[in-house]
Amino acid sequence: MGFPEQPENAQERAPRRSRRARPFEDAAPAPQPAPGAEPPGEPAPGAATQVNSRIGWSPYDEGPRSRAPLWFAIGGVALLGALGGAIALMWNAGGPTSAETAEPQRTSAPLPSVPPGKYGYAENRSTDPDPISVKEVFGKKRKFTTSGRGYEMTITSKDKKCTDGALGDKLQKALKAAKCTQLVRASFRDKAGTVIGTVGLANLSTGKNAGKVAKVGDEQNYVKPLTGKDSVTKFLGSGSGGARIWTHGHYAVLVWFQNKDGTKPDSKGQKRISQAIDDITKATVFKALDNRTLTGSPLT
Repeated sequence: MGFPEQPENAQERAPRRSRRARPFEDAAPAPQPAPGAEPPGEPAPGAATQVNSRIGWSPYDEGPRSRAPLWFAIGGVALLGALGGAIALMWNAGGPTSAETAEPQRTSAPLPSVPPGKYGYAENRSTDPDPISVKEVFGKKRKFTTSGRGYEMTITSKDKKCTDGALGDKLQKALKAAKCTQLVRASFRDKAGTVIGTVGLANLSTGKNAGKVAKVGDEQNYVKPLTGKDSVTKFLGSGSGGARIWTHGHYAVLVWFQNKDGTKPDSKGQKRISQAIDDITKATVFKALDNRTLTGSPLT
């Protein structure tokens, strides 16, 4: 029987406020003495003094308001000049510090780009060199649920030779030619115990070689069913089953699924088996392979 194709898988700185000189407030006109009155004398000690000013008076204006002798005024100008020169030297030496200059510039290494192609890093072993493991591919949980449908992983295997987990001369030869270095398998059952199957993942050298392996898959060349020790998956490999080989970059995904009793499924049973394959592979092998596609590293 046939199965459907592979499932598709800074904070912004607050704007700086500019410092603008505030205009001087208009001063009220000084009171004028009454006609015939004597000009006011010196105020008594401790009494408040009122400074005569004109509207818009600035400390930089020149006029009779300064009571200091001329030599004192000249000395004051010279002092201001010296102070201004010192400030200029300080400015030129270091310059004022601002939020922009005080904050260190942050630099970061550019993110590595994923190799082009549908499978990114996983297209070839050269960009995805880390070996696979049973734990990475099939996960830690033996029981899991997908959309309310429950499944259980009953047994796993890491074959010493890729050919140990494959049936058929053509498939075994193709795995050797594709420089297969690893083949991991796991068997599953659904919650009701009516659907059982084995999923395998082969680590090949290139995506092109994986395609050659998939082409030889047929009724005589498929993943070797992994018999479990429980009362359900111990029947794996007996009776009628369905097999398929998919590719994902330099990997080949091999599946064998069947009814527990080995009978050939009807249309309803075939749909149930296809759903189980889709649920199980998405939750295990394709989850791990999608991560390798993007990162080139094992899923942790």
